Amino acid sequence: MAAVTMRLPQVRGPVGTSAPRGAEKHLVAPGDTITTDTGYMRGHGTYVEDDKLIASVAGVVERVNKLVCVRALKARYNGEVGDIVVGRITEVQQKRWKVETNSRLDSVLLLSSINLPGGELRRRSAEDELAMRDYLQEGDLISAEVQSIFSDGAVSLHTRSLKYGKLAQGVLVQVSPSLVKRQKTHFHDLPCGASVILGNNGFIWIYPTPEQKEEEAGGFTTNLEPVPLSEREVISRLRNCIVALVNHKMMLFDTSILYCYEASLPHQIKDILKPEVMEEIILEARQRLLDLEG
Repeated sequence: MAAVTMRLPQVRGPVGTSAPRGAEKHLVAPGDTITTDTGYMRGHGTYVEDDKLIASVAGVVERVNKLVCVRALKARYNGEVGDIVVGRITEVQQKRWKVETNSRLDSVLLLSSINLPGGELRRRSAEDELAMRDYLQEGDLISAEVQSIFSDGAVSLHTRSLKYGKLAQGVLVQVSPSLVKRQKTHFHDLPCGASVILGNNGFIWIYPTPEQKEEEAGGFTTNLEPVPLSEREVISRLRNCIVALVNHKMMLFDTSILYCYEASLPHQIKDILKPEVMEEIILEARQRLLDLEG
């Protein structure tokens, strides 16, 4: 019989804020007055009433010159051109796939926006359209880049690079998009033996680091070989570390994940999610990040 861990409830002190020193955030709740100055322009997340600019969502006030907007703390993903996303195929339609990307509307991946197996760049024929389900079908996970935004806010994706395409074996973690830090690259091969794709849409994919990347064929060849136990343990530890970072509202990027992973090594994988262990790991990782900034 598996052991069951039980503990009595207790009051825990708050862990220090993850905001950098000297960078206080102006947080507002719905209905809070942001400013009474009529010279400001109204942006997203605000409305004007009685010559006062009022927040319509809970979030952080952002000012760009005279434009004031409120960035919601928890919101659906709003796509931007060039974003890296991880998504799940929900429907195969005529010349396109519908993709769930944690946004208000399903994203679209056109048949003309993919590289066929072998990296072929050619005109898509009727035979290719009939074979769409052979490339991607419902339930498949993909990595892609945002190509454009439609007028209704829906996102158009493309996988015209060998680093994008169908995902094979790994673990998917869903977090708030606001916790994923924007970087030049969102594909990271971590020194611990696993790789992560930090999707701007809040979908994070953790998978074994491939040995030979040159053998990829247009992003549709998936490796279904059994994953060794040691690699599965690394992936499980990374997954629990990401959950710990999310619970303490820390930004997710390669360095914060790696520091959290290294701080968790003295503990068993299952113990990382215990509140007292999680707090200890997060404090150590946060201190290393502050030392790095200093």
